[in-house]
Amino acid sequence: MGDLFVKICGLRTDADVDAAVAAGADAVGFVFAPGSPRTVDAATGRRLAARVPAHVLTVGVFRGQPVDEVRRFAEESGVRGVQLHGDEGPEYYRALRTEGRTLLRATAEHVRRCGEYGEDLLLLDAPDPGSGKPWNWGSADFTAPEGRWLLAGGLTPVNVREAVAVTGAWGVDVSSGVESARGVKSPDLIRAFVEAARG
Repeated sequence: MGDLFVKICGLRTDADVDAAVAAGADAVGFVFAPGSPRTVDAATGRRLAARVPAHVLTVGVFRGQPVDEVRRFAEESGVRGVQLHGDEGPEYYRALRTEGRTLLRATAEHVRRCGEYGEDLLLLDAPDPGSGKPWNWGSADFTAPEGRWLLAGGLTPVNVREAVAVTGAWGVDVSSGVESARGVKSPDLIRAFVEAARG
């Protein structure tokens, strides 16, 4: 499954970005939501996004912020994707839809298919995002959504291969699972994660 989509999230430094791109990530994420050890401002996001080649999607991550603020951050930082990680409704996706922008919907709820809110990609996360705690994707009552969806929450270079095999995920998203300390990315773990994910 060499075409598995891999997103590395919560990048804060030039070295983080360079490591993710070199490892072969399909997307990189910058956290613009307040209150995370991985949060960056729009200017930092712009500088980091400028390092990313065109074939890698740059994504701004937001949570519970007003739609005007999300739009402003996305425009100021120059990211080509927007990931909403709260209880934003379909109206957000309509308001943020522009030519060439990829919309990601992150949720811990059970969702039947990607696109119900108008998103391009669906991200299934653990109930406590960014904590590194996995959710029970191996349980018998887990049903994979239809369409393009990413598995997130507690993934590491050690368990990602099994997680993809069990769930049939279209892609994977990782943040804390490639860190040497909270909020500090490890180039070696990023490389190991991408290699393991694509197996």
